[in-house]
Amino acid sequence: MIISRTPFRISYVGGGSDLPAYYREHGGAVLSSTIDKYLYVSSHDFFESGQIRTKYSSTETVSSVGALQHPLLRAILTRLKLGTGLEISSIADVPSGTGMGSSSSFTVGTLHNLMARLGRADEASKSWLAQQACMVELGDLGEPIGKQDQYAAAFGGFQIYRFEPDESVSVHPVALPDPEGWLRHLRLYYLGNQRSASAILAQQSLESAKRSKQDVLREMVQLVDPLAAALGTSNWTECGRLMHENWLLKQSLAHGISDSAIQNAYERGMKAGALGGKLLGAGGGGFMLFVARPEDHAALDAALSDLRLFPFNWDNEGSRIIYSDEQPNLQR
Repeated sequence: MIISRTPFRISYVGGGSDLPAYYREHGGAVLSSTIDKYLYVSSHDFFESGQIRTKYSSTETVSSVGALQHPLLRAILTRLKLGTGLEISSIADVPSGTGMGSSSSFTVGTLHNLMARLGRADEASKSWLAQQACMVELGDLGEPIGKQDQYAAAFGGFQIYRFEPDESVSVHPVALPDPEGWLRHLRLYYLGNQRSASAILAQQSLESAKRSKQDVLREMVQLVDPLAAALGTSNWTECGRLMHENWLLKQSLAHGISDSAIQNAYERGMKAGALGGKLLGAGGGGFMLFVARPEDHAALDAALSDLRLFPFNWDNEGSRIIYSDEQPNLQR
């Protein structure tokens, strides 16, 4: 058996500029970090050598890769030229569709796991995993999504990702002298209401091709470096202000990003003393993150008592193979 562990991410500012409709013309940038909530993928030999079994939210047992209903698994196995005699299972700390990049964590983690199974773990660098995950999701499957989630899942930690018109991506670590201080100023709440990121991002991708929307995205990208600077000086008030500005800009990008319940939760948080915040992911539900002074947490929790507080910590490692008891099988 081989087990990979791949983190989920929190994106702070710049989200949406990683969509091809924007970065291919202007270049994009996102600042994000990964947290200690993970997606685990396990693989091992399947007893029935002529079949494949996959276990996720459903279980499939099929006789060929092409018969798999799970599009990501089908695309990954096809890309790696793997076939029958294999069982793949996945479990996660957080539900899918909640704004933490779970689909890309699944793609990166599965690629990492199966490369280890093939005896090619040394080839599966962070850059390789991110690039291949983008090829699977944006290329093979044609998903109308961006590139930030794949890179965050592979690299982990606090990073700025810059997306260039020539399709290259550069990774820049964020200097954060007081990560525990930043953690103490964050409050994460679960809203429920799982949503399809691709549906919202498809609309956002169309909208981002419009000139007025591109102007909004350009302003969001311009928040990335100031937020990195504020994190570097532990200026948490400025961090909150910048995230609030990003929130206001994001509202105009797609109709599904914020409904009345989400807007109400954000306004309640701000009235209770939050310095800023954002809805994680493409929008429409999931998790809401607030920046707030520790002395204001009790008031914030009381104002949002109908929501589930979700404690977390940082992850700085990205995708990892955490267990392997097999010799690589090169005959597949």
